[in-house]
Amino acid sequence: MEHKAGFVNIIGKPNAGKSTLMNALVGENLSIITSKAQTTRHRIMGIVNGEDFQIVYSDTPGIINPSYKLQKSMMNFVEGAFTDADIFLLIIDPTDDSDYSSIIAKIKKFKSPVVVVINKIDLLNEQLVSQHVDKWLGQFPDSPIIPASALHKFNLTPIFNEIMDRLPVNPPYYPKDELTDRPVRFFVSEIVREKILLQYKQEIPYSCEVVVTDYQEGNSLDKIRAVIYVTHESQKGIIIGKGGSALKRLGTEARKEIEDFIQKKVYLELFVKVMKDWRNDYNSLKQFGYE
Repeated sequence: MEHKAGFVNIIGKPNAGKSTLMNALVGENLSIITSKAQTTRHRIMGIVNGEDFQIVYSDTPGIINPSYKLQKSMMNFVEGAFTDADIFLLIIDPTDDSDYSSIIAKIKKFKSPVVVVINKIDLLNEQLVSQHVDKWLGQFPDSPIIPASALHKFNLTPIFNEIMDRLPVNPPYYPKDELTDRPVRFFVSEIVREKILLQYKQEIPYSCEVVVTDYQEGNSLDKIRAVIYVTHESQKGIIIGKGGSALKRLGTEARKEIEDFIQKKVYLELFVKVMKDWRNDYNSLKQFGYE
């Protein structure tokens, strides 16, 4: 039996719904999702296996013009996704009227097949959906243009079918029982970071990085210790809150989701430390896995 396998790399701007779509296609919450831009910092792979196929989806940070070293490192992950894509899954936010010309030019340069997904169509009427389909057909006349709603899991089957039609013949790249290339520690840190994004406002979430420093597996309980790094002492106080109330709430919310993710009880300890200007420090970024 002929076996297909390939890398389907999800490209788009911040808040286009890339992470929501990958989670929906994979069937697991691998990428964190919030309404804030630049939620995704790393390249995260989600693997879907069948008897005769393996799709390696790759969620990437939203494409931006970087203003500090962390953002430059994030764009390096995007560059990698451009170079090794067997198929591009270009996600369009129809409510975003900013310029896509540089993204379009770059995709066309690599000549891999493209599937264009116009996401968030639940926010549009039928006439506007049709206009967006025509607009993107003008850019990619040989590509399928699929209106969808990742949030509501609408029209996912046509996306899967178009990917399967374009998937190259290859042996599997990963063992068939693997869901992702990332370890559990990574997803624990991402869950904590997601709760920070949801709980705190303004610049605070963007100044935070989460590192799991200790993970002890038990038969019925996993003990986890994680450090939240911030850039200023004042941010540390905000994260902790009066009498530790904010940190306690954060830990409770994170623990619940971690337990859902690993299907086991968790004892979670969170600590907050200051690492000044880590977003612009090469050694810090390397320590956090961005270099």
